[in-house]
Amino acid sequence: MTRPEEDLTRAALTGAALTGIEATTRDSFFAHIPAKQMHTLLDSYGMADWESFASSWQRLGVDVYMADGGRYRRRRHATFALSDNSIVRKKHQPHYQSRDYNTLNGGIERWFDPVEKRIGDHPVMRAVLSLVNRLATDLTPEPERPETWHAEVHQFRIEAGREMNGHPTPEGLHRDGVDWVLVLMVRRENVENGTTSIHDLQGNEVGSFTLTGPLDAAFVNDHMVYHGVTPIQPIDPNLPAFRDVLVVTLRHQ
Repeated sequence: MTRPEEDLTRAALTGAALTGIEATTRDSFFAHIPAKQMHTLLDSYGMADWESFASSWQRLGVDVYMADGGRYRRRRHATFALSDNSIVRKKHQPHYQSRDYNTLNGGIERWFDPVEKRIGDHPVMRAVLSLVNRLATDLTPEPERPETWHAEVHQFRIEAGREMNGHPTPEGLHRDGVDWVLVLMVRRENVENGTTSIHDLQGNEVGSFTLTGPLDAAFVNDHMVYHGVTPIQPIDPNLPAFRDVLVVTLRHQ
């Protein structure tokens, strides 16, 4: 059991972290969230058993929809309905983006392997979805807040090899055609680069950072900025090299 003063300290840290992220996002339309801060926030929503959650990235299928012919991306996908009081997984459905937002792979329904049931129900996933719901709701003007957010969850693994760069955003600098985007680093193994850049609607760079350790994160207002990630290369081409992230997008129903 924790002492009352410890609970008060934890609540204060959580409140300060939320306030800081929301203020930064209002001012800059994005926030880079360090792992320590993200850990505090997710703990407050019941995060547990990180290792079993992260290990599920070993079980992703190859993305066969890459219009550039690449086989460097693995993924799973799921959709949820989020509100303040519930997280409900929806029936499995395709991922669709118009070519206005994804000139490489847009314009078609893409059916990916579903996120495993135990991972969709995992305390880490539920904590992440609860946090994103809170941030999106707080940052959306009250008259525009939906009763329920439509959330899409993507598990991505980008692989790199001796003769193959890995492209986290093969479509280039882009918006996703949603309201809010969270990118959460799960694991980087034997890779360099993979720098995230944020650009305003006129194309000017307004920020850049590299998600390096587990729980490093970025939160983005998709209406107001573009984002992209540079290709990754292996540090040692004789060893496996990959970048694992969880991406959650929210939009109005």
